[in-house]
Amino acid sequence: MTKSYDVIVVGAGSMGMSAGYELARRGMKTLLIDAFDPPHPHGSHHGEPRLIRHAYSGGEAYVRMALRADERWLELEKLTGEKLLERSGVLNMADPAVYSYEVRREAASSFGVQVEWLSGQEIHKRWPNLTLPDHYRGMYEPDAGFLYSEKCVAAYKRLALEAGADWLPHTFVTGIKPEQGSVKVETEGETFAAGHVILSAGAWFKTLEPFITLPIRTIRKVVGWFETADDSFHSDVFPGFTLGGQDGVYYGFPSIDGAGVKIGRHDTGPDWKPGEIPAPFGAYPEDENDLRRVLENFMPGAAGKLLRSAVCKYEHTPDDDFIIDFHPQHPNVLLVGGFSGHGFKFASVVGEISADLIEHRKSGQDLQLFAVSRFAD
Repeated sequence: MTKSYDVIVVGAGSMGMSAGYELARRGMKTLLIDAFDPPHPHGSHHGEPRLIRHAYSGGEAYVRMALRADERWLELEKLTGEKLLERSGVLNMADPAVYSYEVRREAASSFGVQVEWLSGQEIHKRWPNLTLPDHYRGMYEPDAGFLYSEKCVAAYKRLALEAGADWLPHTFVTGIKPEQGSVKVETEGETFAAGHVILSAGAWFKTLEPFITLPIRTIRKVVGWFETADDSFHSDVFPGFTLGGQDGVYYGFPSIDGAGVKIGRHDTGPDWKPGEIPAPFGAYPEDENDLRRVLENFMPGAAGKLLRSAVCKYEHTPDDDFIIDFHPQHPNVLLVGGFSGHGFKFASVVGEISADLIEHRKSGQDLQLFAVSRFAD
């Protein structure tokens, strides 16, 4: 007999688990299905932490969502009693010939986001362990910081189950078949039905073709943790950071409990296909070389021994904006994906948005940027 639900969430990682909790909390009979058992190393949320910032370059919609996401993370902390968000501050640094912060300046001013604008010399004076060229510019957000991503996913999972959601891990979805007034979700062993389905498959969206074909490019990404020469990079005194210049765009984190400075490259990366085993860290010379070169040039005190490494995935849309919209042919199927390497910070509010769309078919957030119709041409 086919078991029925109000909502089935296919892909219960960062966004799906948050949505599953929100749906179950609102009293909807919810089933969460995932090919693995989040938190896990097969998607985009492992190898914590993740940056959270509020002065965003994507426009007002992103700033509103970032501020609301921050509120929801604090609510999650209260519900769980766990420390999930650290306000280390985030220092954004860039060569102005490559990247300008003017759009973010306007957004920050409009929403009252506290931001400090710094020259290269001012950055070095405040953080002497940074060796930026004088012509670089900085944007420092003192209220920004980082999230413990795996703890966040685990917290949402626990709350979703406590709220009554059913949980089906290690289960691949083999088919999605809309019918009159409902959607059937087929797995290798069972078939389930629901009035609504949320597809939040992350790096695995291509496994849902041809039911939905989205222009999402999935790429392999690497990060490394490097030994520091002293305590000046510790999370008590050093912020999270981004760095953009002629050599690419990078992001990173202070040393948390002596784990070393974590750094990753935001741009570039080889394609990855679902089902493939990603090449391990070090399979390409640039895996470590790119990261080490940036550390040696800009923060040499953090260019010590490689202590740890990880491989994860980005799911890029052509414009790097998200997809949060209903299926073009099936209005009871919600598409949530394409978070393009900058989405985790929004997981808390994306769960709320998803539940609002399922329950009310509208959201208090401006979702025009995320419409799937923008790919029609």
